[in-house]
Amino acid sequence: MWTKIRFPLLFFPLLLALPHLAQAADITGVPKIREADTLQIGSTRIRLGGIDAPSVDQLCINTQGERWTCGVAARDELIKHTDGKSWTCHPRQVDRRGRQVARCEVDGEDIQKWLVENGWALAYTRLSKDYEADEKAAREAKAGMWQGAFIAPWDWRVRNKKTPILGATKPPENAHAILLASASGPVAPSPDCTIKGNVNSAGECIYHQPTSRWYAQIKMRISKGTRWFCSVEEAEAAGCRETRR
Repeated sequence: MWTKIRFPLLFFPLLLALPHLAQAADITGVPKIREADTLQIGSTRIRLGGIDAPSVDQLCINTQGERWTCGVAARDELIKHTDGKSWTCHPRQVDRRGRQVARCEVDGEDIQKWLVENGWALAYTRLSKDYEADEKAAREAKAGMWQGAFIAPWDWRVRNKKTPILGATKPPENAHAILLASASGPVAPSPDCTIKGNVNSAGECIYHQPTSRWYAQIKMRISKGTRWFCSVEEAEAAGCRETRR
């Protein structure tokens, strides 16, 4: 014989709320690091929360007043620091691009904190104050991007001639011309940057000098795996090889 169990009416709203209270499971694994604040573990795309790092095509100015691909540097420093180790990411929400916004750690180290305190990302204080002190320390130590001149990543995406410039180095007269340019896209960031890079069907990065047979056929487009290089050394440092034709 079944016994009816009567719950107080106040209990039902709590039951309905429980699914929303459930926290998403941790995501673990060795990631593919796309940018300093964007990675993928398995099929899950992850955006590091509380910070903002330069895109791989963002340009900065170094202590000698020269352009450098700070976005690539930030990504590569993160790859080097984590050294192929497994990550543990704690999801907090899903952003409008379908990525899990998470706090991630490697061997117990807060990766966002490491990026900000080493000057490879900024604290995204519009949404979180967690890394504000780390950014101040990086600025005072002139670490990473702070050693030269740069535009905050969120400003760089909507940049114009009035966009403020950050950093420890007094920017040269042509600073805006350098910082407003992009390492990818249809127009080279500088007249000296004539080497084209692209990714072939095998996933290899290939660079083409102006004398290359295929040079004119390489169409430079943002988000199409193409980018400009200013020297052979820069292209090879990015892991590209020269075309065989």
